[in-house]
Amino acid sequence: MIRFSQRFTILAAASLFACVTPAFAQDVSIPNRDGPRPETTNGVPHIQLGLEAVPELTEVMLKQVAELSGVTLGSTRVSLPGAVGFQLNTDIILAEPDAIVGGREFAHVHPDGSLHASLEPELARAAVNAGWATPHPWADQRPRWEGFVMIYTPTTKAELDVVHQLVRGSYTYVTGLPAP
Repeated sequence: MIRFSQRFTILAAASLFACVTPAFAQDVSIPNRDGPRPETTNGVPHIQLGLEAVPELTEVMLKQVAELSGVTLGSTRVSLPGAVGFQLNTDIILAEPDAIVGGREFAHVHPDGSLHASLEPELARAAVNAGWATPHPWADQRPRWEGFVMIYTPTTKAELDVVHQLVRGSYTYVTGLPAP
């Protein structure tokens, strides 16, 4: 016979699993991006060519990212000068620490508005297939980097919404936490 304390432990574990499981399940349905893909360099530094940032959209994006729990914006630790790193505070436990290229920076935005982010590999494939991203040249260099991509600069509010969805997906993948 199961005692009360055992029943309570089982129920608590089941509740915790039910709360955490959706954080790992990511919706990979992404609309197709309109227009041609921007060109990018093939090496490092991996930069986008011929597409400029829309400062107002970059500002909105940074505000949205700053609202994610446990994220601090600051100078990048792994990219070019002028890029803004999306750093996870040390009190956030990392579900996929090996997916991060350096430190606790799960993504960063370049001065041209493009981003590098560590996505769950299936989400990364969906983003590439829908025309929103391209694999980083290092994506095949180490295990767990399969989802390391460049996300193209958003040029409209609708594009920003998709890019923000991808950044939230990166946050969820790396932390295991649902994005608010």
